[in-house]
Order: sequence, then C-alpha cells, then structure tokens
Amino acid sequence: MTDENNMNDIDTAKQEENDETSFENGQVLALPMIPLRGLTVFPNMVLHFDIGREKSINALEKAMVLNQYIFLSAQKDENTDLPTPEDFYHIGTIGKIKQMLKLPGDSIRVLVEGVSRGRIEEVVFEVPYFKCMVTKIEDEEPEELTAKTEALMRSVLNSFDEYLSVNQKLAPEILPTVAGIEEPGRFADLIGSHLDIKTEDKQSLLETIDVDERLEKLNEFLIREIQILNIEQTITTKVKSQMNKNQREYYLREQMRAIQEELGINEDVEDEVADWFEQLEKLKLDQKIHEKVEKEIRRFGRMQPSSAEASVSRTYIETILGLPWRKEKKGNINLDKAEKILNEDHHGLEKVKERVLEYLAVIQLSKSLKGPILCLVGPPGVGKTSIAKSVARAINRDFVRMSLGGVRDEAEIRGHRRTYIGAIPGRIITSIKESGSKNPVFLFDEVDKIGADFKGDPASALLEVLDPEQNKEFTDHYLEVPFDLSKVMFITTANTTDTIPRPLLDRMEVINVTGYTEEEKVKIAQDYLIPKKVKEHGLKEANIRFSERSLHDLINYYTRESGVRNLEREIANVCRKVARKIVGGKKSEFRITEKNLETYLGKKKFRYDIITGEAEVGVTTGLAWTVVGGDTLFIETTVVPGSGKLVLTGQLGEVMQESAKAGISYIRSIADKLKIDPDFYKEQDLHIHIPEGAVPKDGPSAGVTMCTAIISTLTQTPVRKDVAMTGEITLRGKVLPVGGIREKVLAAHRAGITTILLPAENERDIEDIPKNVRRQLEFVLLHTVDEALEQALVKDEA
Repeated sequence: MTDENNMNDIDTAKQEENDETSFENGQVLALPMIPLRGLTVFPNMVLHFDIGREKSINALEKAMVLNQYIFLSAQKDENTDLPTPEDFYHIGTIGKIKQMLKLPGDSIRVLVEGVSRGRIEEVVFEVPYFKCMVTKIEDEEPEELTAKTEALMRSVLNSFDEYLSVNQKLAPEILPTVAGIEEPGRFADLIGSHLDIKTEDKQSLLETIDVDERLEKLNEFLIREIQILNIEQTITTKVKSQMNKNQREYYLREQMRAIQEELGINEDVEDEVADWFEQLEKLKLDQKIHEKVEKEIRRFGRMQPSSAEASVSRTYIETILGLPWRKEKKGNINLDKAEKILNEDHHGLEKVKERVLEYLAVIQLSKSLKGPILCLVGPPGVGKTSIAKSVARAINRDFVRMSLGGVRDEAEIRGHRRTYIGAIPGRIITSIKESGSKNPVFLFDEVDKIGADFKGDPASALLEVLDPEQNKEFTDHYLEVPFDLSKVMFITTANTTDTIPRPLLDRMEVINVTGYTEEEKVKIAQDYLIPKKVKEHGLKEANIRFSERSLHDLINYYTRESGVRNLEREIANVCRKVARKIVGGKKSEFRITEKNLETYLGKKKFRYDIITGEAEVGVTTGLAWTVVGGDTLFIETTVVPGSGKLVLTGQLGEVMQESAKAGISYIRSIADKLKIDPDFYKEQDLHIHIPEGAVPKDGPSAGVTMCTAIISTLTQTPVRKDVAMTGEITLRGKVLPVGGIREKVLAAHRAGITTILLPAENERDIEDIPKNVRRQLEFVLLHTVDEALEQALVKDEA
C-alpha cells in the first residue's frame, strides 16, 4: 500500500510538468523508463522495436496515458531478463511514442522518436515499472561553427563516405541526407545511429556531451570499422577465388543439359525464350515496352531455371505477353438492339434507359469513349449492376465486374511492385487479361464503400483509371509499363454519393436509379421473378400461380424496399413450400391468393398506414423519405396548462426539432391573425409527438406539417384526413422545396390520400410520378403556410 501511495503522489505531482509539449534544458522530469537490449536510441532518431517484458509494457502503457514521453536506456548485458538499476546505463534518450501495434504473443511493436539526451538522477520505483527522475541534456549548438568543429565534420563525412562504399548493408543515398545537416551534434548522432558497432561504443557516443569530443570519437570508430571491413572483404575474395559456387553449378548444369539432349528430354530454357521472342514480335508493342520486355526475356535466359528469381521473372514475362495489347471486340453499336435488350432485362427505369442510350449514341458518333463515366446511384436491389451487364450485352462487349466494397489497399488497383514476394498485378489489369480484350465494359461496383488506411487510398488510385485524359497510359506497379485503358467503358454503381470522394465524383456523371412503384414491382414479379424462380426450383408454370392481389400483399406486408431483392427472396420462399408439397404427393397445382399467403409466409412483417376515420384536431399527415421508399408520417400535437415548455417526442433529429421551433415562432408572429391567445407560449405546454418512436426521424420537410398541426390544436380546428403535405418553412411562413417527392407521393397514394400539398418549386417533380397515380391525386402547390391552412383545415360552415 505504501509503494502504491508513493507512486500516486509522484504521478500527481509531476503530471502538469510532464504535460508540456517541449522541455527546457536541465529540466527534471518524472518519466516511465524502458531498458533496451542490444539497442541504443539517439536523439532525432525514429525507429521501431518490439517489447515483451511485463515491466516494459507497463511503462509503455503509463507513458501513453500521460503524454507519450518515455525514457530509453540500453542494458549493459542484453541477456539479463530482469534488470535492476545497476544493469542499465543511466544516460539515455528521452523519446516520444509515435505509434503502438499489438503483435501475437502479448508483445508490442512501438515506433519512437528520440527527443534529447537525458540522465537518470533517481530511480523512484521499480514495480510495476521503472520510473525515474530524468534531467534533460541538450547539445549547446554555437551560433557559428568554429574552424575545429567544421574540420571535424568534414573529416567525419569523408570517413562515413568511405564506410558506405565498403559496407554493403547501408544504402549510398544516406550520404546526401547526412551532408545536408548543419548542426554538429545532430550530424554526429545521425551517423552514429547508422554504424554497426557494439552497444558499448554507441553508449560511449551517447554519453559524450561535448560536440567536438563526440565528433573525434565518431571519426575513430569510423576509421576502425573501415579497416575491419576491408580485411573482411579481402578474406571473402580469397575464399571466392578458391572455389566459385556459381561457376561449379553452371558447369554441372551444362553437363545435365548435354545428358538430357542425348536422352531426348527437351527441357531447354532456350526453346522457352525463343517462343517468348516470337510472341513478343506478334504483339507489335511500342518501342520502349518492346525493349523492356526483350531485356527481361534475355535476362531470364541467363538465370538458373530453378532459382526463385527466375520464377518471378517467368511470371512477369507471361503476364506481359498474356495481356490483350491489340485485341478488341469489334461490333457497331445498334441503338435499336440496345433499347430492346434494356427493355427485356428491366421494367420501368425509363429515364435511366434513355440516358444510357444517349451515352451509346454519342460513342457511336464520336468513335471515342472520352465522355463522362456513368455512375448509377440508387438503393439496393433496383438493378444497377444488371443495367451494366445489359449494356455490355447490347454492344457485344465482354463484361468485367470489380467490387470495391471494403477495398482499403491501393495495391488492389495498381498492383504490387515485383520486389515483393508473391507480387501480382492489380485487379484491373488482371480482369482485363482474363476478359481477353482491351475494350470490355468494366463495372466498379459499390464505389461509395471504398476505404483507406495506412496501405494507401484506393480512391486516389482510381482517379487516373477513370480520367479519359490519363488512362491512356495507366501504369500498374507490377507491369512497370503503360497499358491503354482508354478503350474500356467504365461504369460505376453506388448506393449514395455522400461517401464518394469529391475528386472521384467529379469524374463521373451521376444517374439516379430510383425505386420501383408498387405497380412496377407487380409487373417485374409477373414477367421476370416468378418465371425465374419457378424454373430454379424445378417447378412448371402450371404448378404455381400468383394472383395479382397476392403480389400486392406480398410487396406491402412482407417486403419494405425500393428494389426487388427481398421480393425475389419471398417468391423463392413460396416456391420452396410448393415444391415440398408436390414432392409429398398432395397435389400438383397451387394458387397463391391474398387469403392463403400467410399459410406460406407466416404473419405479416410490415404494415402500412391506411387513412381512416374523421377529421381530428391536432393530427396532420406528413410525408417522409426513407432508404426503402416513401412513407406517411402522422404528427400529433396537444396543449396542456403549463409554463410554456415545448416537448418533442418520437426520436426527432436536430433539424426536425429546429423546424418545430421555427413553426412556433411563425405562429407567434401571426397570433392575432389566427385569433390565438398571444400568450399561449407562456401559459401552456405544447407537446409534439410522431408515432413509431423507435424509428429515428430527421429533416426539414415536416416543417409545414408540424406548423399546421400546432395551429389546428391552438384554434381547435380539425384537419382533413385525406390531405397530406410536405415542405420546409421559414420564419416568414414561406414554404421551401424538399426532395424525394416521387417516393413520398407514392406512399400517400398507397395510404388512401387524395390531396397532396407540395412546395411550389417542386412542381417539376410531379412529372416523375407515374401517370396512373397522378390521375388519382389532386396536387396543390404551396407558396406560404397560409395556403396550406386553407387546404388542410376543415372550414367552419356556420
């Protein structure tokens, strides 16, 4: 208990001190500490290492809770598993944790950046982790370099250049980076971190505070290491001269080839290389690509066939030669045929079909695909993917589909570089290779669900693919040569445009694929879904028949969607039940009606509001849009004696709550005109409720509906049951336009509404409503709330 109390007191006392983002030289800090085995961290150095000891993990977690600063010091003996303060050096590095990654086996990989040197003044406690009082030590950088310091830096740089030339483990590109550093202390630390020397020597550099002395010591280490490496190189050369393994293997391989020729076994690499050269000539590639592939083939011919590098090279050459560089599917675009195929495969969607045919007509005239990329946007199950398939069939092209849902790795688009083990081309190049032509219809499905993480941003990689000005020379990381994608017809699909990155969306033309009406779904079921499912379940047309009324009930009470995917699933469910009865020998013909539908599918899953009853005070019918289509919305209001509170229930979102408040403010401004007590908001509590409280609701389109309901309650005037309305309101009583008119009107029609009140600016949307529905409804266009009251409130005949 005493140790824990001491820990807590020290943590609390030093909390504010350690919360600073930068520390002053000489400042004493209370920091968690990790002893490192065989590793020395220098200031301004970024590296990662793994830790697995319990104390180290505790120290790391404590540092992350505080301010991510931690003290790192090397152990004197890296074989010590449970070090004590005597087992590690007391001069180390204050580091900042940049990243943590948990690995299998309870170990952690941590990325750390060295901040400055530090000296342990006191080890506060050792359990559950090392906590030390550390003094920060910074290099005293002079304003101007002395001649001695500059001479030492030049000498060290020359020695480091020579060290890089004899040490094959380090890349030569390090030298320019080091040469560009002007601070002598940082210069010495960076070179010291790259040296492959003992931990004791690195610790000696770390403990040398004086910069000139540190540079001198560093130069001594470099000269010593250069001498050792030169001796090692001399010994290696002597060993190689005695017997070259590669020469011996080559001699044996030539002997084996001669034996195989005598036995008639044809496994000569030369034949394979000759065949590749023949294929390369037939492809007639551009000169640069031809030269690169030719060079790779010749390189393969000099390799050992059994080596891993030869296998990588063979796969690369076969991939290049297997691509359809010159192969195109010929065929003129026949608009009449295309229109016929689209009508065969899809019922309704007239605007979508019209836009697709316009797109094909432009391609036919211009003989080019440099038009916008089509993006079909709509709810699930409305036929976006099948439209793309129909386009491919209509113009006699191969169809390729790539789902982007959940793709987070840029390599899925651009491929992996050949330097990686198991590298393959990206899925675009792979799909085109499998299609066998360079001008297929390529569908990017679910483009709105593409992701991004530390592996890259696939959406950014798609920018080049979908840009007609750039994709003529698309370069896959695996191929390393440009491939022409300008002949490919790209089509994308999405459920929403909200999550598509803006630069990617700008390259596409959005075509909204709206949901189907109830009548369209019935037609689709009769013409497409029922025949398809009857055939799939081994039934005959005479075995099962659906009445039209049963299909209406199936759509309304067992599915709630914009598309027809669940409808198809429920029809399949009925077919399975019928198939079982036929196999059971009961009878061979079944008629599905609205009366026996529950026998096959169980109780109804959904319900739809049907407007019934007399006009009521304070109850209005609104219209709402959901992802599965439109719906009606009943808004109930009441007033009770109180202190002027506004109560909103039914899971209303912020926008809808603001609409209610705006409506009340507007009513207060015209209270005299409506003959309402001007102090109603002081002496009465107003409660607005929207049933189905478990369903969240939001949006401004219920503004006019709530305002009408409140006025009905305050004036005790009933609201007509056959009237539904939608529209956003302003504080001046203006009615603004809203979206989703088509779906909302269809929901109102289904519920038995006869009069629809719409914002005047939504008049253009009435054309999108099916003619048979329009004929049964009366549309009233609103400019102000007063016009809505005129239509919705029951007039006093007295």
